[in-house]
Amino acid sequence: MRKKVILVCEDCLARNYQVQIQPQSTSRLVLKKYCSTCKKHTIHKQTK
Repeated sequence: MRKKVILVCEDCLARNYQVQIQPQSTSRLVLKKYCSTCKKHTIHKQTK
């Protein structure tokens, strides 16, 4: 079963995206995605 996680913008700390990951993954997810608050592409990291 996949687990839902929330991605947070590194610049403005807005919680923009929800993605599903495998529960076996040990490292945190880091993606470059568009932030509608910053209006630019920024790095988004998985929350705790």
